Order: sequence, then C-alpha cells, then structure tokens
Amino acid sequence: MQKNQIELALPIDDWRNKVFSKPNKKIRLATAFSGIGAIEHALVRLGLRHEIIFACDNDPFVKKSYMKNYAIKENVWFDDISKINSKKYKGKIDLFVGGSPCQSFSMVGKRKGLEDTRGTLFYDFARIIEESQPKVFIYENVRGLLNHDNGKTWAVIQDVFNSLGYKFYSQILNSKHFGVPQNRNRIFVIGFKNKQTRFEFPSRIPLDFKMQDFLEDVEDSKYFLKDKGVKFVTSIKNQDKSYTQINGAIALCQKANQQFNWHGDFIFEENKNNLEFDEHLFEIKNVDKKYYLSEKVTDYVLKQGTKNFQTNSVETDLEVARPLLQSMHKMHRAGVDNYVTHSGKIRKLTPRECHRLMGFRDDFNIVVSDTQAYRQAGNSIVVDVLIAILKQMDITKYAK
Repeated sequence: MQKNQIELALPIDDWRNKVFSKPNKKIRLATAFSGIGAIEHALVRLGLRHEIIFACDNDPFVKKSYMKNYAIKENVWFDDISKINSKKYKGKIDLFVGGSPCQSFSMVGKRKGLEDTRGTLFYDFARIIEESQPKVFIYENVRGLLNHDNGKTWAVIQDVFNSLGYKFYSQILNSKHFGVPQNRNRIFVIGFKNKQTRFEFPSRIPLDFKMQDFLEDVEDSKYFLKDKGVKFVTSIKNQDKSYTQINGAIALCQKANQQFNWHGDFIFEENKNNLEFDEHLFEIKNVDKKYYLSEKVTDYVLKQGTKNFQTNSVETDLEVARPLLQSMHKMHRAGVDNYVTHSGKIRKLTPRECHRLMGFRDDFNIVVSDTQAYRQAGNSIVVDVLIAILKQMDITKYAK
C-alpha cells in the first residue's frame, strides 16, 4: 500500500479473489450510450463469453472504434436510442449497461414514474429496461447528477427505477480505489430484476500503480504549445486556482477535448528502461513529436512562486492521474489535462496513455484521429471499476 493514497486496509473478502460460479456461461449484453465499449472490454479482460444483443451510440466515430474492436452485427447497432424497439428483446438480455446526459425533468404535480422523464434521453434508457426486462442493469453517470436541478433529477431517477420493479443500489466510486491511478468519481446504479437480490459494492483496494506506470516511451519526441496556449496556461487570472500540478500522484479526470487545453498535470519522466507491463499488455513505443510543449511553457510551469502560479499550486510527477473528462467546450476549459515531461520538455498524454488510464489494454485498437480518440477515452467508463462490480455480483449467475 502506498502512503497517503488508500487508508483502508485490504478487506478479507477481496473482490479480486472471487471466482465466477458459472464461468462457461454466455452473457447476453446490451448497451446504450455505448461509447467505445467499457463493459465489453471488461468482459474481454475477464475472459467471459458474451454476445452483444445490441449497442447504441449516435457518434459515427464511436461506431468506427466499436465495430473494429467487438464482434457485433450491423443490424444490431443503433444510432438513435429512441428508435430501439426493445420489446422484441424481452427475456433476451442478461446485462444492460449505459448512462445518459443530465436533463431536468418536469416536477409539476405528483410524480408518475417513467412518464415524468418523457422527452429526455434517460426516458429511453428506462423504457428499454421496462420493455426488455434485463436481469441486471448498470447505470453510470457523473457525480453531479446527485445535485442536478437541486436534486430533483436524481429523485425522479430513483422513482423511475423503483417504478420499474427493480431492486437497485447506488454509490459513488472513484477509479483510484480500484487499481487505476486516475481521480475519477462517478455514480453507479446497479439494478436487479429479482428484488430479493442483495448486493454490496466492491471494497477499495490498494493502488499499486502510479500514473507514470501507464506512460509510453517518449525519447526524441516533442509537441510544442503555440503562443495562445502559453498565454492561457500562464494567465494571471488562474493564479489562485490549482489547475496544474507537478510531481503529483493522482491524475485529473480525463476530458474529451483535452488536446485543446493547457492546464493539468505535469510529470517529470525519467528514462523508462525497466518497465513491466505484462499485466496490462502495454507496449513500449515512441511518442510522436506533436505531443510535446515548448521550452517557454516548460519554464513557466516548472518555475515555482511566479506571479502566475502560487508556490504550492504547481505539482509534478503525479502518481495518480487527474480525472479524464468529456468536454462541453471546444477550447480552454481548465483543470482537466494531464501532462508529462521528458528532458525538461512538457507534453500532454497520448491517446494510448489516456486509454490506459481508462482501463483499456493495448490490444484495444485506436482507429480514429487523436481528436476523436481523446474524446472517446474521456467519455468512457473506467473498465477496472466495471470489472470490480462484475466480480462482486458474480455476473455469470445471471447468464443464460
């Protein structure tokens, strides 16, 4: 256990030691807001047999990545969740997984369950549960969902899950407590069709990896920020905001458009000659020059006590990455990037490194541009958290 990272002792009933009761059964999986398939990759990493009943996402670049990495037929991929006729899948889904953007619901009059959410994306997620009756569902969202619209959104969501007849459990989980050095808090809702099912969320485990363990080899690579980036990073208006950190331990949450941002984590990276990545199937390879920042930016970031950064506001060598987020703004949203340095030059994380910090092994094929790859990583669910949940519930018990 690394000091000051996880204070809880390793529980005797460690979910990592749990074995699946029916490891040879095939899990029938369906997803909405599927992204690049975090739950699919979790099943792959666990070595569990599964069949994709359907998947859905409205982003054509996401579809390209998904189709490249998973065995799915074109006729069960949907671009519009509202067009899914889930009644025909009744009794054919073991596990249904997804999330939805936060949208306010009408609170006029008494709550009527599902009808209160009509016209929102959550409505269709809940409708699929009602119509297809999966044995288990997993709903994931940002922690802010709990306070969205003064808590009304979360209240309606709970009412809906109750009205659907499912026994559900909810808890905020942070990926840094499940083996991935990224500070990413998300709320998970686990629902069971069998209302007699009892479930406890998996316990935290010691963090054995630092963010540096997830980096690629960076020799002879440079990516320089332009003047616009330099001005933004060094803006005096950010002097009281701890947007950047050097020599830290936990990465910020990843963000979709992070390649356009210049605040974040900074790490001084030593020569990486003796890395052991067998457990994660990581490959060591050079990072492209475009990922490096300029010497001018390096001077600003590494210099302590300047007028632009308080002495304690800049940290490097984070052992746990800051959270990797999706972005609602194309440019300059602060407090979200993760940067690393090599030989005094600062660079941002590569798409592969971002995917690693989301729990995707290097056998996951990245087939889109860097811009789209960053976005797809930032919008995903951390695979390792899903693995902990699947093992804790013994997902094979619900397989066909």
